[in-house]
Amino acid sequence: MKGIRLFVLIYTLLLGMAIHAQQSLQITGVITDEETGDSISFASIVYKGHNISTVANVFGQYTIPRQEGWNITVSAVGYKSRIIPVNSKTRRKLNITLKPARQELAEVTVKSRRNRYSRKDNPAVELMRRVVAAKKKTDLSNNDYYRYNKYEKLTLALNDLTPQQLESPFFAKKPWLLNQVEVNSYTNKLVLPVSVDETVSQKFYRKSPKDEKNIIQGQTSTGINDYFQTGDIINTVVKDVFTNVDLYQDDIRILQRPFTSPMSEKGIGFYRYYIEDTLAIGQDSCIHLAFVPNNMQDMGFRGDLYILKDSTLHLRRCQLSIPKQSNVNFVESLQVLQEYEKLPDGQWVLTTDDMITELQLFDFISAGAIVTRITRYSDYDFSEVPNKIFHGQKKEVTEADAQMRDKAFWDQYRQVELTRSENSMDKFMENIQNMKGFKYIIYGLKTLMENSMETGDPNYIDICPINTLLTRNYVDGWRTRLSAKTTANLNKHFFLSGYYAHGWGSHRNYYDAEMTYSLNAKKYLPHEFPRRTMTIQSSQDICSPNDRFMESDKDNIFVAMKWAETNKMMSYNRQKVSFEYETDWGLKAIISGKTEENEAFGAMNYQTLDKPFVPINSKTGNGEYLRTTEASFYVRYAPGETYINNKLRRRVINLDAPVFSLSHTIGFNGVLGGDYNFHLTEAHIFKRFWLNSWGKFDVDLKGGIEWDQVPYPLLIMPASNASFIIQKNTFSLINTMEFVNDRYVSLMLAWDMNGKILNRIPLAKKLYWREYLGVRMLWGDLSDKNNPEKNPGNPRLMYFPDGTNIMNPNRPYMEMVVGVHNIFKFFRVEYVKRLTYKDLPSAPHWGMRYGVSLTF
Repeated sequence: MKGIRLFVLIYTLLLGMAIHAQQSLQITGVITDEETGDSISFASIVYKGHNISTVANVFGQYTIPRQEGWNITVSAVGYKSRIIPVNSKTRRKLNITLKPARQELAEVTVKSRRNRYSRKDNPAVELMRRVVAAKKKTDLSNNDYYRYNKYEKLTLALNDLTPQQLESPFFAKKPWLLNQVEVNSYTNKLVLPVSVDETVSQKFYRKSPKDEKNIIQGQTSTGINDYFQTGDIINTVVKDVFTNVDLYQDDIRILQRPFTSPMSEKGIGFYRYYIEDTLAIGQDSCIHLAFVPNNMQDMGFRGDLYILKDSTLHLRRCQLSIPKQSNVNFVESLQVLQEYEKLPDGQWVLTTDDMITELQLFDFISAGAIVTRITRYSDYDFSEVPNKIFHGQKKEVTEADAQMRDKAFWDQYRQVELTRSENSMDKFMENIQNMKGFKYIIYGLKTLMENSMETGDPNYIDICPINTLLTRNYVDGWRTRLSAKTTANLNKHFFLSGYYAHGWGSHRNYYDAEMTYSLNAKKYLPHEFPRRTMTIQSSQDICSPNDRFMESDKDNIFVAMKWAETNKMMSYNRQKVSFEYETDWGLKAIISGKTEENEAFGAMNYQTLDKPFVPINSKTGNGEYLRTTEASFYVRYAPGETYINNKLRRRVINLDAPVFSLSHTIGFNGVLGGDYNFHLTEAHIFKRFWLNSWGKFDVDLKGGIEWDQVPYPLLIMPASNASFIIQKNTFSLINTMEFVNDRYVSLMLAWDMNGKILNRIPLAKKLYWREYLGVRMLWGDLSDKNNPEKNPGNPRLMYFPDGTNIMNPNRPYMEMVVGVHNIFKFFRVEYVKRLTYKDLPSAPHWGMRYGVSLTF
């Protein structure tokens, strides 16, 4: 998406002269508070007596025709009016300040914002306590039923284009591009819309038994994401990042993290409140409260609340923003404007909810973006909702023809008209597609972003991943691999994938072949949610035992860089069949069967205790084999997860809900050549806790038991990571197969403090680095039945490889992590120190690990 923005910006340098001439006939500027410097929303700018006027937007920005010899009158509720003459000396950009006109209220005493703040005996705080107490009485969920219609328009555009950028003669022959440029009605800046997404939905609520259902009736999307097969990533991420703001909730999830609501009990301790004045909004008398975070660098809002001056103390209007000092990446400004209206039955409901977010990826990139989300709520109804509406576990349902609605549907339900540029989006994208060289540029961008090369249009086969084309390992030396998979353009239910690889040092050939049948039709990828698939796999390759703990492909060139030699390896010849089924409400189950033959390579050996041990370390194979046949069952529950898809796999983009999983694997002796009976059970719990301004705290707990007597390759080894690249939920300083256990518990604690300390240190705070602390612990035990030292001569057990140790069940392995991330907004560095088992000969005492991550 970054590349597309830059590309489109390059082609927007044409508009300038005409726009400049037009703007020279106008006066623009910002209305601000003289004392605080805050912008004043909705100020009135009038040529009195001439019937020409305008209103400043939510940011205090205004534009009015230039009329020399006339006088401008600027006024706003709660401020003293100003009269400014317009003459030849009046600048085109005229910023205006207004002085507050403070009033004494009968119920409260107005405090100056510059006085020392105290919550004790503060009328603003007392008022907020009353508001928090009253909000339970006005909550819509007090009704037995309710429903409403919702219209949402989400627009992504290039932002703040300047006349200088648009005056380039190089693009003078592209008027269609210039015609796409328009003035954003909220910011008065020149923008170039590149995508627009509209959704019409209906929300239903039932109090007893409590249930909710959201039915999407209409959905349409046009713009830049049409040129990406995985274009839903843009809309999914944008909708998850810029979610609806509900001040009546204690925590407001936005920018993929919870913000403390100013209308919550926690908010009274987090924010400072100031009563400004009383004013009328329409026919309603309101108390105007301003609020700011105690510390402007914390992730919180600042803004204004307009509380009804009656017994309901309901919110009438709010204007929110994020302070510029907040430690939020990529967000230049974020503004929220909401309006509530009174229904005939006396209930107050939200009707207007607009969010305007200006984004800047990096300071050295001049192009920015703006996301405008406009939401309207209407047709509130509190009559009984039929029970059939709530059938099924899925909370959100999309009607079958939602994406095929005609013009009459949108004319009926579109509550905010499309702008000129939004309305011509299809034509604009068609013109871009017809530009010379466009298909090559878009192909290169797609290859870079998706780690995949397409082979046609429509694309039936993807060549991916491309970061595995060249890599290396202990046995093969340098290795090449060519991978491909089919798409839903070929068949929406049947998918084929596989690869061919060659080790140039070992002269060995490898392959993987997979066939997947999906019960539900897919748009493009077989792993789209929800998965309901049958998969058959046959593969022959070589790997390290800890490769299975990597999130990425084992051939990824980046994870091939190791901090220790990985010489314990094995080849595998594997045949596997599996069935995976996901529900719409977060439950996943996988049933699988597998038969596999392994051969030991390098320092790995499969020699049983009934024969003398013969040291072997061969890159061509040790001639020792192990064969297993097994069946497994895996169940996972993670309610509320949201996914994005890329060409290789899908990723979770929200981690707020807890995750529970349980698995059991059974091995069969004598079935399809299997050598051992065994039973392995593992369980996993993950939970993220948000600590307000102190960041987030992750708890990851795992445990497992191998119930039978088995050789060491079938025991449990720690989730170790031999790469310099950070891998989640792995131990960074445990060597490959350094420990083996038949029962274990691991606990990983991670605290991302979100810059709480670093951003309060002079000079350091300008870097916006964020600190990270972690502790990883492993308790392991090996019972006597699986200990070679306790079972000499046992033909069922095997000699341990060199460097493999038995843990003391009373002495856990521990490592500590101290890290800094958000370096240049994307780079992270971790220092890892080993705290226990440092006396082992091969034990590293410390290490540095690196990674890349983009977060708000």
